[in-house]
Amino acid sequence: MWDFFATVRHRHSIRHYQSDMPVEREKLHAILEMACAAPSAGDLQSYHIFVVTDEGRRTRLSEAAFGQAFLAEAPACLVFCSDPQRAQEKYGARGRELYALQDATIAAAYAQLAAVAAGLGSTWVGHFDEDAVRAVVAAPGHLVPVALISLGYPAEIPEPTPRRPLGEVVTYL
Repeated sequence: MWDFFATVRHRHSIRHYQSDMPVEREKLHAILEMACAAPSAGDLQSYHIFVVTDEGRRTRLSEAAFGQAFLAEAPACLVFCSDPQRAQEKYGARGRELYALQDATIAAAYAQLAAVAAGLGSTWVGHFDEDAVRAVVAAPGHLVPVALISLGYPAEIPEPTPRRPLGEVVTYL
């Protein structure tokens, strides 16, 4: 089993998947459990996750994401939606405007790291038409799609992309 640091270092955006290898239910379940283990404001988990394995819906998600074809190629796609109403009940406007978004994105990040630990690849997609995504998954109007995560067995392992030096992004005080 990889340690946490190796898992993070092996996470890459995967845009080509092995088409003949679906994601096993057990692995998908484990990934979803880790997403739900993520910290959230007041432990409210102000989000909802749609699991899309149907080929037609994945194709429609790809179209909703302005033609990002790998979403249709991947055998699974997780659609993370924030639930602003849930957070607003406890935290008011700040919960609605910020905490629900944070909850959903933290859960999505945990899902990506869990995918790596499970031997899968993923890509985070944030460029999409919210209303089109909502229609594909039949999400209630109060949920806000914030991230699509493609999942599958990689057909490629891209070279690591450069990262900014710590000195550019960190300030010690």
